[in-house]
Amino acid sequence: MTQARNATAAVIGAGDYIGAAIARRFAAEGYVVVAGRRSEDKLAPLKAAIEAEGGRCVTRALDARKEDDIAGFLDAAEAVAPLEVVVFNVGANVRFPLLETTERVFRKVWEMACYGGFLTGREAARIMLPRGRGSIFFTGATASVRGGSGYAAFASAKAGLRMMAQSMARELGPKGLHVAHLVIDAGVDTAFVRDRIRAARGADALESMPEDTLMNPASIAEAYWSLHTQTRDGWTHELDLRPYAETW
Repeated sequence: MTQARNATAAVIGAGDYIGAAIARRFAAEGYVVVAGRRSEDKLAPLKAAIEAEGGRCVTRALDARKEDDIAGFLDAAEAVAPLEVVVFNVGANVRFPLLETTERVFRKVWEMACYGGFLTGREAARIMLPRGRGSIFFTGATASVRGGSGYAAFASAKAGLRMMAQSMARELGPKGLHVAHLVIDAGVDTAFVRDRIRAARGADALESMPEDTLMNPASIAEAYWSLHTQTRDGWTHELDLRPYAETW
């Protein structure tokens, strides 16, 4: 078993795939993982998997759009052990034609994918700055760098998150905090993506796809760990990830 560290890694948006993989990767390195998502019950499988591997995991329900929830979540992580890593991994990927994009949809997607990132970054910095160290990472998407038909809400929110992360990196980097934004430019191997492929290309579409066409969440998690272990004389701010067969 990896030796336990006196440090926490907080994952906001610890979903079943990317978020869970990131949590398990840091837990494998001895971090106490503090995992949050809207429903704490849905975190039970992640907690069980981490503990079965000899790690430590604390779970908590939160709404990333609420200031008090984010502040309380990160304060609780700091109370467990010094907060060393914060990952903002909220998705909010929806597709609506422009005329079907309601005010509510647009606002909610922006609150989840951009505003929640601002709250997370600010509150993480509040805790980390006195120590002059820590990593704050934001999960982006293809929509972070280019809009697509039907993605006005999602692309604008993810592009806003990207610029917020860049501004934060310029401000906090000289003070010792590593801020990075990761563009996940790929279909990730999730049940949602597999269902969309079958719906668009037919029931046998997945069987005809070359191996490694979809991105394994564990591969994404490895990139987060690699960023966190960089020495500060060679920090990466933006990292884009895609499978070998992805066109871009």
